[in-house]
Amino acid sequence: MQGELSLEGSETVALIVREELARRRLSRQWLADEARVSLSTLEKALAGRRPFTLTTVVRLEGALGTTLRARPMLEEPKLFAPESMGAYARPAVQWLEGTYLTLRPSFSDAGAVFAYLTSINWDEVNGHLVFSEASRTDSEYSQKGFVSFPNISGAIYLVTIWQGQYRVALLNRPSGRWLSGILLTLAAGEGAQLTPASVPIVLLPTTPDENRTVGVVHQGDPAFDEYRTCVDGVTQRGYARFPV
Repeated sequence: MQGELSLEGSETVALIVREELARRRLSRQWLADEARVSLSTLEKALAGRRPFTLTTVVRLEGALGTTLRARPMLEEPKLFAPESMGAYARPAVQWLEGTYLTLRPSFSDAGAVFAYLTSINWDEVNGHLVFSEASRTDSEYSQKGFVSFPNISGAIYLVTIWQGQYRVALLNRPSGRWLSGILLTLAAGEGAQLTPASVPIVLLPTTPDENRTVGVVHQGDPAFDEYRTCVDGVTQRGYARFPV
């Protein structure tokens, strides 16, 4: 895993990384933090002053949620998602691409809001939207998967499938690019037990320059009132239902 890429391979990876950062409006510091590499190492590799190692490329792919190596040269790009995901066309869903501040109730601290980042982008190789989570204080539970967008309902699904386990965010679009809905997942219970959980969730478009507060946000924190209002608005405004 420590082998160095060829000069041509490193140049290809550098070009793709720069394009991904520019398209998603992400900073190099953000990528270095998420990939757990030094900013100096990343800067030198992107500038061509040193080759990428395979280990670094694998970490960058994990952070960006996309393939950086050996992208096939396709005569025609894949512009339509599979029918199982809604058969959406890329031009019709480009408005979804970008980085979102993601807010939901905290499972561990009653009344608090859990905040992190979610990126949505087009997978050039497989021809559909994908998503990945970042800046989670519980990074071991960060999710990544595919986006389903069936025209019949207009709902948006962020789906993770891992070793037979499913996690789904079912979203609608009440206004502009702001997304809200329901998260169906597993929450840590007693000991190692995982408990089915359903909570409201909100995705607000953002950029790294906004420097949004992430983590568990409690009452009294500067961002709490804004975040809590967004989360509570999901049910108060009828964007999702939790009948009892």
